[in-house]
Amino acid sequence: MSRIATTFEVLKKDGRKALIPYVTAGFPYADVTPELMHGMVAAGADVIELGVPFSDPMADGPVIQKAGEAALALGVGMVQVLAMVAAFRRTDDRTPVVLMGYANPVERYDGIHGAGSFIRDAAAAGVDGLLIVDYPPEECEAFAAELRAAGIDLIFLLAPTSTDERMAQVARIATGYVYYVSLKGVTGAGHLDTDAVGLMIPRVRAHVDIPVGVGFGIRDAATAQAVGAAADAVVIGTKIIQLIDGQPRDQVVPKVTEFLAGIRRALDALPGATPSSSAGR
Repeated sequence: MSRIATTFEVLKKDGRKALIPYVTAGFPYADVTPELMHGMVAAGADVIELGVPFSDPMADGPVIQKAGEAALALGVGMVQVLAMVAAFRRTDDRTPVVLMGYANPVERYDGIHGAGSFIRDAAAAGVDGLLIVDYPPEECEAFAAELRAAGIDLIFLLAPTSTDERMAQVARIATGYVYYVSLKGVTGAGHLDTDAVGLMIPRVRAHVDIPVGVGFGIRDAATAQAVGAAADAVVIGTKIIQLIDGQPRDQVVPKVTEFLAGIRRALDALPGATPSSSAGR
């Protein structure tokens, strides 16, 4: 069983919801990411989504675009991202790590290092999941099989506009969890309608039998709790990037851990949740 599946199984047993923070690798300082990842875990994160910097991130809003550009300017690419995961793994062999990004960096990595090298090196570094925004399910069944053979889950996005047919396509090959985009638009967009999310999740579950995470537009404990009441996981990214943008290096981790600890408390206050020692571990 993968680290992702194990994590969700334990959470389900305890009646708790997964907290999945996102941060762009190498932002705002090239060397801070492994330390920040550990801080997220200490604050109660269950899975970490690590953004791979890319010059043309079509699904990301201006905040995460800016973070990616800054990380690229610091020389952070896929090689450095995998090294960050490996550094994190030296002292944490339990928390799942998902790389989120686009096809170009993956395919360029294979182009430079040889066919199949990305999957080999990602597995060796300790990557647990991959979310490639521009890989549609009908075009990557072989890739998904190769990832599964290496112990890596392939995660897909679903949106308010996803048809039943598209959900069924995703359900056939997705593992780990699916990421439901809570609104039309890019990351960081506003106007999150938590009631609409609550109505959509049962429709997604009718097709998908793995956990459903929800992201885009979740910015505080109240919205995280409202979304967590319906979903299996809450994904938060843009707000974290905003918190650390322009911060001195020694304030990056404290800012994020303080914020995430509040989200963790809100999620654990949902009915049915069993108290856990995960927050602050």
